[in-house]
Amino acid sequence: MSSNLSDDDKTDLLLACRYGDLEDVQAFVNQHGASSLSEIWDDNGNSVLHMSSANGHLEVLDYLLPLIPSSLLSAKNNSGSTALHWAALNSQLEVAKKLVQHPGGPGLDLIDIKNNAGHSPLGEAENAGWEEGAKWFVEVMRLEPEGSEQQIDDEATLDMEDGANRDIEVEIEDADGKIAKMTISGNTLNPTATPPTAPSPSS
Repeated sequence: MSSNLSDDDKTDLLLACRYGDLEDVQAFVNQHGASSLSEIWDDNGNSVLHMSSANGHLEVLDYLLPLIPSSLLSAKNNSGSTALHWAALNSQLEVAKKLVQHPGGPGLDLIDIKNNAGHSPLGEAENAGWEEGAKWFVEVMRLEPEGSEQQIDDEATLDMEDGANRDIEVEIEDADGKIAKMTISGNTLNPTATPPTAPSPSS
């Protein structure tokens, strides 16, 4: 059915995802089939997920996620950014959670994907000064075994102390050398400093 799609059909779908017009998205699927959803991109390589995720349209996202292949969650646009990068850039926490927690999707691996600027979604959250999102990413992301170090982003390191009950301190450094420290104790994350704010990269 996708062979019958016109450029206008594709543009209309992307706009519907961008502006949260669920009825228009549903009408498109009814007419053209769900398989067409993963074949539509704008000139910058953005998918239906990029559009709905960037603007926090949860109803559209809930409708799309069961219909698209899981590979679309990790698909990159021309700047190398995934839908999760866009959610992070625009401080969309509920969207970020849905993307990461989607059954059968890439899961926590999404947090490690870097765009062309070398930034992960965590890095984009830090650059945007989005503390809530950065905190959530650090809480759920995979941590290396105790006594080792893991690179969180290009300029982020995780130092872990020996001992199962000790706190884990996370240090995130921006391009200007500013340090944000967070301490994880069990399942609780307590920021000990305000994450640095840097200009958002072009994504």
